[in-house]
Amino acid sequence: MVGLGNPGDKFLGSRHNLGYEVVEEIAERESTSLDTSKSDRSRMAVVNHLGKRVVLACPTTFMNLSGEAVASLIRRNGVEDVGRLIVVHDELDLEPGRVKVKQGGSAAGHNGLKSIEQHVGTNDFVRIRIGVGKPPDPQSGRNWVLHKPSKKDRSSLDTAVQVGIDAIEMILTDGVEQAMNNINGLHS
Repeated sequence: MVGLGNPGDKFLGSRHNLGYEVVEEIAERESTSLDTSKSDRSRMAVVNHLGKRVVLACPTTFMNLSGEAVASLIRRNGVEDVGRLIVVHDELDLEPGRVKVKQGGSAAGHNGLKSIEQHVGTNDFVRIRIGVGKPPDPQSGRNWVLHKPSKKDRSSLDTAVQVGIDAIEMILTDGVEQAMNNINGLHS
């Protein structure tokens, strides 16, 4: 389970770091901390969830190099089926706070997803997409995701982080299909 974001204090609370927020919250709920693994270029922890070994990770690379860390994590943890990888990320194509679960698909311009696809050789992993909405000016997408949202959007995003955690719980307990049915139908 990988939460995408950018390292460093200046990105804390930004739209681009919602993946980090979900994984960090799960680690906190599991009473563990994400420790830095220089060899895997991630902050990570391993937890036991209902008898399943689950690796929680937040790459310490910048977003557009996320695939380097993810490929290393997959190799080191013996993940043979990339379909078992869950990636949590921000999504411009969903309104702020909307959460969708998806198996596979295109990167839709998301540099973190492009990097993962490039380094693992497939796009057939599970995505938990957390909507951040489109910027007012279509040319300012990069600035939009790297800056902190308004208080109103932040409130929606805080709720979405909790829904993202629920989605992961459903995936681990009931499978991807059930999570898609339950989560994707919210707010429709």
